[in-house]
Amino acid sequence: MVTQNWINSAWEKGNGKSIAVKNPSDLSETVGEITFSTSDQAKAAEVSARNAFKEWKSLTGNERGQYLYKMAQALENHAEELAELASREMGKPIGEMKGEVVRGIQLLNYYAAEGVRSDGDVIPSTTKGVLQYTKRIPLGVVALITPWNFPVAIPIWKLAPALICGNTIVWKPAENGSLTAFKLCNIVEEAGVPKGVINLVIGQGKEVGAYLTEEANMDAVSFTGSTATGTKLAGICAQRNIKYQTEMGGKNAAVVLNDADLQTALPPIVSGTFRSAGQKCTASSRIIVEEGIFDEFIDALKQEMKNVQLKHALNADAYLGPVASKEQFEKVTSYVELAKNEAEVIYEKEDDPGYDGYYINPIAVTGVTSDHPLFQEEVFGPLTVVIKVKDYDEAVNVLNKSSYGLSGSIFTNNLNKAHQFMEDAEIGMVRVNLETAGVEYQAPFGGLKQSSSHTREQGQAALSFYSNIKTCAIKY
Repeated sequence: MVTQNWINSAWEKGNGKSIAVKNPSDLSETVGEITFSTSDQAKAAEVSARNAFKEWKSLTGNERGQYLYKMAQALENHAEELAELASREMGKPIGEMKGEVVRGIQLLNYYAAEGVRSDGDVIPSTTKGVLQYTKRIPLGVVALITPWNFPVAIPIWKLAPALICGNTIVWKPAENGSLTAFKLCNIVEEAGVPKGVINLVIGQGKEVGAYLTEEANMDAVSFTGSTATGTKLAGICAQRNIKYQTEMGGKNAAVVLNDADLQTALPPIVSGTFRSAGQKCTASSRIIVEEGIFDEFIDALKQEMKNVQLKHALNADAYLGPVASKEQFEKVTSYVELAKNEAEVIYEKEDDPGYDGYYINPIAVTGVTSDHPLFQEEVFGPLTVVIKVKDYDEAVNVLNKSSYGLSGSIFTNNLNKAHQFMEDAEIGMVRVNLETAGVEYQAPFGGLKQSSSHTREQGQAALSFYSNIKTCAIKY
């Protein structure tokens, strides 16, 4: 049973509300127990991070990088147990969860290497005898607020660039990702990261999250979660003149043109839709199909969905597992009921996992307009809506008719249409003949419109958020 919070590399028992964590794949199993941190403990974490900042930022980039390499090795040593714990806590199939841990290792190694790479530019001066250059400097103490759907990868793709840039961290994971976060901090501690550099607080957003964004002496906030919470956070940070980054919702579409090869298109479309029970901000919750291939596509979709296996998350054959929580189950179920009442069901794969859990059958529907809530609102579950369009232009118009702009893909063998789509799609991540839910760790991640605050995570772009630029000039 986990009952403590990680602050300043020491264990300090929380004195807030305690809750038991149930396995969403099997509600008879109690995975652990967490005790929420209080705002006072969040304050202690803030002070701890502030005290550690001076020493951490004074290390060379290479020295900080060595710590990240050690973190990567420690994570690799504990990969199996961390993946299993995360799978039990939030229901992601074990195969996917293992892949997520590998991504965390890759991210740590990638940013560790930044410690010996260039961090500025020499700029010509108009004055003789003046050397002018720029350098990156750390922001200070950064608050990281992370979601439950990627309980390892998302925290690490925030932690790693923040650390290599010289910042210290206060990290608040989602409530139903807290056991995984606790274990990850244990692993980090094995790597010998100095006390106070990473500080974990486990709590509810209305108390601990609010304190970190509204009161705490933070120099930046990086948030991944809902659009409603993200936009509120952005307003608060803007008023306080705190640097902020928000990655929020998505309503991503896969566009299928008449010339698409359905044999190769259907596996990535179905994978992008139903893996992780559709609980990805990049999941394909809309499928837009040209009318010339529509009937053939529907038949092929039905056939491909037969391969989708709904099972206990620790089952090696699980294509998707349960949704992560009772709250998520109720939300997604309401959309499924709406779909059955107001749309035409194309196919619903019905499996019996054999356990009492938060299982929702994967379902695809059609027969609604492009302004219907099923086509416009983020469901975050194993449900997708297929809509017919007459041509490429209508497909793009329907795609762009959304308040979100995160990810999207087109399936076509027409090179001209493929390149045109990359220009026309009002989204941050555009892909051709690939699923919407997949961006490599070294590539920038982020969206347009209401999906993002327009900064980027991952890749070199993340370094820009976690640092400031100082311009230096010296006359010699």
